[in-house]
Amino acid sequence: MPEYLAPGVYVEEIERGPKPIEGVATSTAAFLGETERGPIKPRFISSYGEFLRQFGEVYDPGKYLPYAVKSFFDNGGRRAYIARIVGAGGKTSTLTLGGSYTVSAVGPGAASDRIFVRIEAGTTKRKLPGETDASSVGFRLRIFYWSSLPEGVEAFDPILKDKDLPRPSIMEDFDDLSLDPNSPSYWEKRVGNFNSSLVILKVAETATLPTTLFSGPLDNGADGAAPGTPEYEGESLQADQRTGLAALAMDPYRDVAIVCAPGASDEIVQKVITHCELNRFRFAVVDSPAGTANAATLDPRSTIDDTKYAAYYHPWIVVSDPRSGNRVTIPPSGAVCGIYALTDNTRGVWKAPANETVAGALDLEYDVTHGEQEKLNPRGVNLIRRFPGRGIRVWGARTLSSDPLWKYVNVRRLFIFLEASIYYSTQWVVFEPNDPKLWARVKQTVTLFLRSQWREGALFGEKEEEAFTVAVGRETMTEDDILNGRLIVEIGIAPVRPAEFVIFRIYQKTSEAKE
Repeated sequence: MPEYLAPGVYVEEIERGPKPIEGVATSTAAFLGETERGPIKPRFISSYGEFLRQFGEVYDPGKYLPYAVKSFFDNGGRRAYIARIVGAGGKTSTLTLGGSYTVSAVGPGAASDRIFVRIEAGTTKRKLPGETDASSVGFRLRIFYWSSLPEGVEAFDPILKDKDLPRPSIMEDFDDLSLDPNSPSYWEKRVGNFNSSLVILKVAETATLPTTLFSGPLDNGADGAAPGTPEYEGESLQADQRTGLAALAMDPYRDVAIVCAPGASDEIVQKVITHCELNRFRFAVVDSPAGTANAATLDPRSTIDDTKYAAYYHPWIVVSDPRSGNRVTIPPSGAVCGIYALTDNTRGVWKAPANETVAGALDLEYDVTHGEQEKLNPRGVNLIRRFPGRGIRVWGARTLSSDPLWKYVNVRRLFIFLEASIYYSTQWVVFEPNDPKLWARVKQTVTLFLRSQWREGALFGEKEEEAFTVAVGRETMTEDDILNGRLIVEIGIAPVRPAEFVIFRIYQKTSEAKE
């Protein structure tokens, strides 16, 4: 209670009634796989151009992550984390200039040996008292990257003096960097925190401003072996060194709702599914194996677990290579994740992410017939099919669960959305007095949230009581629960299910028939 020690008028702000529940994001995806270069800790991107700048553009056979990311954004995706996976033996390119300036690539890989740096005096000059000539106020760091190293670039110095050489793919310029930690232009503030997409700069405390030009290529980078399951798991004793799935499990990435490892093996896919099951608020998108000509042989539950936290898609799609324009066959998961995001943002997570055109798909690896789909649909195989006059579309919305209650993707993802929203927005309840006042407030809070979802079309029922129920109090808790600090709220939800089988019954009405 506040203290009133002197006469006067006091204005107090108090909280009364329900607290709002904010719906969590459902369209943020996380992609795991190999890239040309870039950081190994998950990095957020919001466009394909940003992916190219940070992770490169090499499209090697068997490395499908760049294609999947492009398909994701082409099909309506907006937000993604890239978890770059590097195999054992990967090394980071480095270079030390002038004895005090060490430049390292932001991540392992041989591609970083195509990074060239140049350190020189800053362009801004200032004449100090007692000096006859103006001197630079800082130093300048210029970075150049070639996606394909042109002949002769190794020999020329200073960089870019030879005008006949092809221009770099990426150029970064940090001018007037200061050695003073108190300066707003301090090098660690300007270049640090991954403001450079190519390098990490370290400057010795004893460093002085450069008076001559330092330049050269980074070297000693290596790609390492092909990554396997341990690299995708990314376990480490130190949290700040975790990569892959272990990193995505950390709190900074809790807004991830969709997880995908394009074209990965069954063993890796199983790890992704287990990650989603343990997290409870994530859903995995899984590709069928490449080259599966006989679709009837597909039975995903025989190779990976029966789960309500994943969906399986077949066949692979044919797209245009962004660099060469040639046709290339890629896993469909990237495009499917984009369609998930598009459906969530335009309709809602309760709408089945199906009957949507696959943008960028020129062809299918294999065409699947209606008869084949009749066999595959009960097995949890979602097909991508070609329809005359309607294009290539996702034609399935089933999970890999054999439980009829959880067989639809949108039902599972709706519950993920509701559970996560309620969980994160009711943390204020912890340590509050467990009494009827709290019970009433919690019930009001959850009821208002579910009512808004019902009105938007997420829940089934013509009346509110048909769509959901919320119970809390003596009917949900025993005296032992209350004494042991357990507040139990029981919520019943009637989800909308997709009209998967649309049936029109037509009969012939004769003239003798009565109305």
